[in-house]
Amino acid sequence: MTRRRWIADQVEGDHALLLGQNANHLFRVLRAEAGQQFDVAANGVVRIGTIISATASKVEFHLGEEVRSESLPEIAVYLSIFKFDRMEWALEKLTELGVMRVVPIVASRSGHHLVKAADTRVERWRKIVREAAQQARRVAPPEIAAPVELKKVLSGDEESRIVLSEGEETVSLKAALARKRTPLALAFGPEGGWTPEEVELLAQAGWTSASLGHTILRAETAAIAAASVAFAELG
Repeated sequence: MTRRRWIADQVEGDHALLLGQNANHLFRVLRAEAGQQFDVAANGVVRIGTIISATASKVEFHLGEEVRSESLPEIAVYLSIFKFDRMEWALEKLTELGVMRVVPIVASRSGHHLVKAADTRVERWRKIVREAAQQARRVAPPEIAAPVELKKVLSGDEESRIVLSEGEETVSLKAALARKRTPLALAFGPEGGWTPEEVELLAQAGWTSASLGHTILRAETAAIAAASVAFAELG
């Protein structure tokens, strides 16, 4: 039987702690008690955790042998800010797929009211991806960066950079990926897409333009579809 996986809130040597909501769920719902074993992701490594003590606010584990976990391609997603309910769904699914980092982008067509409220949503987004990472048995949740203007991240930290664009008519995402290495960055525009000025800025900064086809996809659909293709091609 597959052991449930938890991402430790605190780690010191061979000891790890679950705190807050996770501890409460493990103690009250799963009836945690000393001696039970779970997989515990601690500092990016999954180990067998044996419960030493458990309360509604804190569960303490002794960490034993390392558990082998699958290595995924390093993919970051630069996601222009759009309607929060749809964006949060995308964050959850990108986490399940295995992306390493998500950078919320302030694009020209990101709604002004959404941009204004985005900074206050970051902690909620981090909570969403942490819960999704545990459910998907990842070793760590993706990093969720603070919202940033597009012009400030044009250079990127990744070796390969692809921008998905409705205006691209000749280069498919699959073809673009054939020439790329990881770490990889994928950039997505907001509802309404990139402006011509943004497309030009990205091109000048070395981003490769690629298409997901002739159909017009919602922002969240495009992000999930492109990430899925990238993992399939690079994994």
